[in-house]
Amino acid sequence: MRTSYKNVTGLGAAHKGVGHFIKQRVTALALLILIPLFLFQFLSSFTSGYNGVMAWLGSPFGAAVTFLVVSAMVVHMRLGVQTAIEDYFGGSLRKIALMLNGLFALGLWLIAVYALIKISFGG
Repeated sequence: MRTSYKNVTGLGAAHKGVGHFIKQRVTALALLILIPLFLFQFLSSFTSGYNGVMAWLGSPFGAAVTFLVVSAMVVHMRLGVQTAIEDYFGGSLRKIALMLNGLFALGLWLIAVYALIKISFGG
């Protein structure tokens, strides 16, 4: 039985409300803004060759934009895969798949940030 309080708060079977939905929409909006900015700057530096790209990625602005794009992409990917897992898996397989999804997203983000830091500091 759903009480009126439960209807207002939006808590469904997962007991998490609409937070997942909002996070996915916020990351999608961030990507709509950041990807064109990233591509414009990246492709502009790409005309200068390898050294131009490395100089752009090593600059504070280039590193910040790249970090934001990578972070938003990884969070958006994790949320989307989480939705698919929750829709199509059940029981202990769901728990394992959700854990692997989180670990994969974290590993991917750590690798990207490590590479970005290494490039930024001239390594």
